Amino acid sequence: MSASDPGAGLPAATGLEVVEVGALVTVQDAGRPGLAHLGVPRAGWLDAPAAALANRLAGAAVGSAVLEVTLGGVALRAGAATWVAVTGAPCAVSVDGRPAGHGTPVRLPAGGLLRLGPAQGGVRTYLGVAGGIAVDPVLGSRSTDTLSWTGPPRVEPGAVLPVGTPVGPPAFADVPAPAPAPTAALVVDPGPRADWCVDSVAHLCGSAYVVTTDSDRVGLRLDGAPLRRAPGREGQELASEGVALGSVQVPPDGRPVVFLADHPTTGGYPVVAVVREAGLARCAQLRPGAQVRFTRS
Repeated sequence: MSASDPGAGLPAATGLEVVEVGALVTVQDAGRPGLAHLGVPRAGWLDAPAAALANRLAGAAVGSAVLEVTLGGVALRAGAATWVAVTGAPCAVSVDGRPAGHGTPVRLPAGGLLRLGPAQGGVRTYLGVAGGIAVDPVLGSRSTDTLSWTGPPRVEPGAVLPVGTPVGPPAFADVPAPAPAPTAALVVDPGPRADWCVDSVAHLCGSAYVVTTDSDRVGLRLDGAPLRRAPGREGQELASEGVALGSVQVPPDGRPVVFLADHPTTGGYPVVAVVREAGLARCAQLRPGAQVRFTRS
């Protein structure tokens, strides 16, 4: 690692010891864009604005790796005093049992126990640390890809997460982050296979969908009025082709899937629309049962 690396590590003793974890905790940065031709998913944080805010508040360099905590629940003990910041899905934050702030820098003393409770709204909470989480990068990124499990392993109790060298002071003033919304209106553009389903974009924009329980970092899976194959397309199959982040793919049951950061690099079902980038952070925070509507710009 070079001195310019935002996560250049210090000895493990200065890191964060993982005491408890909830459903899923992973290390994420901006991911591995540009490697899809090698079959490598991009991965990376799902709610990019929340992750960037966590880094700014904690005083970490732009692009530093953070912890992404799904539905809350993690406890970490500091090997050395450091600044941290919690953003994204709101949750109770405490240091050594005393309440601490969400969306603001928090001083974690050496030996201090930081605890994040269950998410009170939204899905994914982000923990930024001064210096960033400095696990070893894989293919140029510290992100965990849950589709192929490329990158660092999921965060488990007993692990010690190395922390990099801080590059600046914490930020006590920043743009307030909006609370995760319980519903979403996602702006889409027509996809490369929009003609494979009957009035695909109009159907999407005229229907209401609900997030299902099998949604994950790979895709936001939706239930609602199914899309029907266009005449002459019934029973046909596409050769596998590249798919982009935000693609709205229609499997055989006609219920759309919005591809998120850990999506496969190729797919054989038609992509009828693509969600614009600004909507992807909304997708990251939608709980099962949340309503989704699509709209054209």
